[in-house]
Amino acid sequence: MTNKLRILVTGFGPFPGAPFNPTVPLVKRLTQLRRPAFGDVELIGHIFPVTYKAVDRELPELLARRRPDALLMFGLASRTSYLRIEARARNAVTTLWPDADHTRLRKGSISGGADAMMFGPHTAKLLRAAVGTGIDARASRDAGNYLCNYLSWRAIEATDKDDGPAFAAFAHVPPLARGGASQRKGATRITLEDLVDAGEAMLLELVRLTRQAAREHACLSTGIPLQAG
Repeated sequence: MTNKLRILVTGFGPFPGAPFNPTVPLVKRLTQLRRPAFGDVELIGHIFPVTYKAVDRELPELLARRRPDALLMFGLASRTSYLRIEARARNAVTTLWPDADHTRLRKGSISGGADAMMFGPHTAKLLRAAVGTGIDARASRDAGNYLCNYLSWRAIEATDKDDGPAFAAFAHVPPLARGGASQRKGATRITLEDLVDAGEAMLLELVRLTRQAAREHACLSTGIPLQAG
């Protein structure tokens, strides 16, 4: 890792049934943040087309070209009214619904092997960071069986590689109107501003965790004991 951390922040474009995807403006706002805590952090934004081919092509390209130290990914959960922090990706993909390119997969699993893969214990810390902003955020163990889950699986695979990012995390956001207002009525109404605040808190925590992991890796490599604090 270099001294300047690189965090890749991703969202998805529109897809059938969702002509407006709020992760697009959310990623734009987050990667434009200017805070002292991000002074030595490069925030890289990317919007994936909602296709399996795009994820399989663009994620490896981004990892190879930008070399991010961590990934923070967002997707739309059209039937959820709160922020969902995903704890795992399931080895499942729908064969019923096509992607935005009208591609329908014929196999109901992503790969051979495990039924699910965990993001890691850091997701609980990101959840606490989000909740601390006052937003309704909850843990989830089901990222669905569409592109959000598929990207999550591929991202976790990347973190398992020696030269991959140290952390990956995925959060589902509720639907918003194009102006950033909540589409929900009642007490729980999340806006784009709420999501930006929660996303910033999650980014700050992810930066802290990534720096800590870098220090621990350096100490293991050199044999120098890790200093407290």
